[in-house]
Amino acid sequence: MNFNPDQWKLRSRLTSKLLLAPTLLAVLIALVSLLLSLVFTPLAVAQRSQSVQRIQPEAQILLDAANRSRAEAGLNPLTWDPALAAAARQHCLRMAAEGPISHQSADEPDLTTRTAHAGAHFSLIEENVAVAATPERVHTLWMHSKGHRENLLNPQINRVGIAVVASRGTLYAVADYAHSVETLSHAQIEETVARLIRPTGISILESKEVARRYCGNDEHIHGPNSPGFLMRWQSANLDKLPDALLRRIATGRYHSAAIGSCHPQGTEDSFTAYNIAVLLY
Repeated sequence: MNFNPDQWKLRSRLTSKLLLAPTLLAVLIALVSLLLSLVFTPLAVAQRSQSVQRIQPEAQILLDAANRSRAEAGLNPLTWDPALAAAARQHCLRMAAEGPISHQSADEPDLTTRTAHAGAHFSLIEENVAVAATPERVHTLWMHSKGHRENLLNPQINRVGIAVVASRGTLYAVADYAHSVETLSHAQIEETVARLIRPTGISILESKEVARRYCGNDEHIHGPNSPGFLMRWQSANLDKLPDALLRRIATGRYHSAAIGSCHPQGTEDSFTAYNIAVLLY
């Protein structure tokens, strides 16, 4: 066989092109996949976010009916809460898939855990469940059941999330009610309490170290500059001072106060509460 260098170079170039073709194809596929992910991933995230924010027509009917009933009872309306709605929907889907209605399936987290995992912050949590042909019938059932009516008309709740799922020719409904609590930093908590104390004429000390330390443990404070009165309390509301503290301030024996906040003791992570200490001097 005769050897032709020109023919060998031609075959070599063809072989190189054939070897490069799959590599180039793989690179192109990877680039296309990357571009598609950049385009569609934010869209998918946005759609999931909108689905949580958007209220179902059936849920809107139940929300409107609840607020009408609360208005008739002289109560404030409930505000829609996307986190509660997300938790309600997960539970509602579970009920619709399994059939019977309940507040907790066999291997499902309890109400406080699943609402907390959905991002809700609260000091009180309640739930209504029902199965009926229409949203209007669901509301009627709740209003004619003592426990469900008490939940819906509870004056302490201020937020609600509702989910409705159609299955087996009927509607499954879940409403999660809560008293929403704002998550505040220690500094914000201390300033809120300070605003309640200042109108009494008591001056607020800048140093918070001793009050924070007393808030967090049972340490006794001794020394020449020890406070004349110490008080620790835990609450989900920062709209008023405890009566015992107000009575002490009213004696006129104190001129200044140190305020400290710390992490709540003895509460479940799913509940939001404020732990506060006030030292009067």
